[in-house]
Amino acid sequence: MDEQQGQVMPAAPTAAVVEVLGRDGRVALVQRVTQWPVRIGRSPACDVVVDDVHVAAEHAELRLDADGRVQLKLLETRNGGSIAGRRLASGEEVALPTGGAFQLAGCSLRLRTSADALAPEQLLIVQPVRHWALLPLLLLAMLFFQWAERWSELDSDSRWIQYTAPLLGPLAFVLGWAGLWSVASQIFQHRFPFATHLRRALLVIVALQVLEWLLPAVAYAFSLPRLMALDAVALPVLGAALVAWHARLVWPGAQRILNGGIAALLVLGLGLQAAGRMENQYFFGPPYLASLPPPALRIAKPRPPEDLIESLKPLKAELQRQARKDNEGFDAEDLGGE
Repeated sequence: MDEQQGQVMPAAPTAAVVEVLGRDGRVALVQRVTQWPVRIGRSPACDVVVDDVHVAAEHAELRLDADGRVQLKLLETRNGGSIAGRRLASGEEVALPTGGAFQLAGCSLRLRTSADALAPEQLLIVQPVRHWALLPLLLLAMLFFQWAERWSELDSDSRWIQYTAPLLGPLAFVLGWAGLWSVASQIFQHRFPFATHLRRALLVIVALQVLEWLLPAVAYAFSLPRLMALDAVALPVLGAALVAWHARLVWPGAQRILNGGIAALLVLGLGLQAAGRMENQYFFGPPYLASLPPPALRIAKPRPPEDLIESLKPLKAELQRQARKDNEGFDAEDLGGE
């Protein structure tokens, strides 16, 4: 045993390390403890060197007391430190709590010893290799639907330049979208899964495009115009699911909070949409189709014209009421002008 200042020093832990933590709580630096006391600061003479301008040259010291407990003592410093939220000034000395976490100025650190319980080894989950053709196939599918929509709007003799913006615009958007989520993953998870974010975005976009083409065809084939109400609901629902899917990669530890917030915003958005539909008097969508697919897709039997006339009778009464209201307002303005 070593003797210092006439006192017998307790045996130091058989192994210990000081960890410097980053802003995200991850370990940025690990320094093995080879002797006690351990001096921490910006000076190269310190045992643990911290690169932070708010830390003094020799900011603090970890030492063992007579009972073998680790004490944190602040040296000559202006910014002090803290333990478990309690502020420490220069010259103060306190015992490290369980877990060994402490802060010097704006720098977070942690002492781990061989006596501390070690977290169990985590199972390494190896992601399965995705099929190499899935990503380009999704890109081609998205571009095909964009081209088909543009082709249906243009004349047959239109020039190729008129297809450029409808094709390149969505492509640039989805690449930028995946890039932003990948940057967020890089910041919080220290990885850049661009292909994963792009694949998830393309899956949702292609699903929306398929619904946009499929719903009118099914509604026309079976004479179900109210089915088009799903077209307005699909975008916010799938959009919210996509954001939650991306966020699962970026903040896996906060899935419950994120999913709850996204669900609340989705319910609010759907509620506002429902209110707008009630104001326009077609809560479940318009009673007719604005565009008709090819007649070959028709499966339902045709209905007689009398059914259409009968379905428009409530509309006639509403139009008459609105006309009387407009006439009364017009007459009042004329009287006021005279």
